[in-house]
Order: sequence, then structure tokens, then C-alpha cells
Amino acid sequence: MTAPQPPEVIVTDQHRVSCDGGGGALGHPKVWYEIDRDTGFVECGYCDRRFVQKGGPADSGN
Repeated sequence: MTAPQPPEVIVTDQHRVSCDGGGGALGHPKVWYEIDRDTGFVECGYCDRRFVQKGGPADSGN
């Protein structure tokens, strides 16, 4: 049994982001999110992608 893959992390300089799951047959409806200023990230409710604000608390700098 293999371990589940961690969610995709997208680093952005925007505070408002959209996610469609990557589009195509494996995508989901386009949704918009605001990155929380205290945590520095938001996760998509459909696909668990994590959007991290560049330079914010959750940005590891990698």
C-alpha cells in the first residue's frame, strides 16, 4: 500500500486565487478563494490544492 500524495502547493503573489482542479475531465467547477492573512494560505474545497501567498506565514521560501 502506498502513502497518499500530498496536495499540490501553488505559491502566488495574489491574495485572491481561483481553482478549477486543473481543467479537463479531471477538473471541477471554478471557485474563488481569498488567502487568509493570518495563515498565509487557503485550500481548495474540491481538490485540496493549497495556495500559499509568497512571503506570507506559510511560505517556506523553497
